[in-house]
Formats: sequence, C-alpha cells, structure tokens
Amino acid sequence: MRVPQLSLRIDNRPGCLVAPCRILAQHGINILTLALADQDDHGTLRLIVRDWRKAQEALTAAGLSVTVSDVLAVEVRDEPGGLLELLDIFAQAGINVAYMYAITERRGDQAVMLFDFDDLDAAVLALARHGINPVRAVALFEHLSEEDDG
Repeated sequence: MRVPQLSLRIDNRPGCLVAPCRILAQHGINILTLALADQDDHGTLRLIVRDWRKAQEALTAAGLSVTVSDVLAVEVRDEPGGLLELLDIFAQAGINVAYMYAITERRGDQAVMLFDFDDLDAAVLALARHGINPVRAVALFEHLSEEDDG
C-alpha cells in the first residue's frame, strides 16, 4: 500500500532530465512512472522504480540530491466519477491531498493513482472505512513486471 517514491530537485532548463534518466538506465533501473512539477527556477522530479534503494544510491553517487518518501497507491474506478469518489472520502475525513499522479497501469477495470497526503495513515483508515484497500507495492510491481515481460 505504501510505495517508496524518489524525489529530485532539478534545474528548470532544457536537458535537465537527461542526467537522472541516463544514470538510472546505466544501472538497469526502469522508471515505472514519474511526475514532474515546475516552479520558477527548478522542478521536482518524482519517480517510482522497483529497486528504489539501488536508484537512490546511483543517483546520490552521481551527485544528485534524492529524498525518499512514501505515497499511497489506490485503485480508482476507471469511469466518470471514479476519482471523485476517492476525493470525497478524503475531504469528508479532513485529509488534504498534497499531490497525486496516475500510474500507467490498469488492473482490470481499475486505474491506479498515487497520492501523497499530510497524514498517510489517516488516509489509509479513511479508505478502509469505505472498504477500499490501497494497492500493495509488491502487487503493483509484480503486475507491472508481467506487462514488461509481455
């Protein structure tokens, strides 16, 4: 349910994504999904990879500053109102969504969204009260590797 996410602060200029992507490729690390947010002079690159420790080590050894935090993977009905259902749950529980992004993977008729919250544990409890279980990281990675092999 908790998925380790790597975050890197990068310059906001042409070519800035090349170095971290090259480092990961050279170490045989596949990016499962990513999000990029820009501010005035820098951006934040958020990455989900299978072996986050290896990725963190490789990126840090290359001089990049990497932080690791947990995000929550949640199945979302892939239909109009699917995301709204989850957002209502969080709003009713008083939980702030700091940011979210989709993962490029489907699980049957479900899409998967990654969420970061001010209080991750409260989000897990709010979902549980509505019978929704977050996707376990192991299950997520196993499913993605099956797609890679196909």
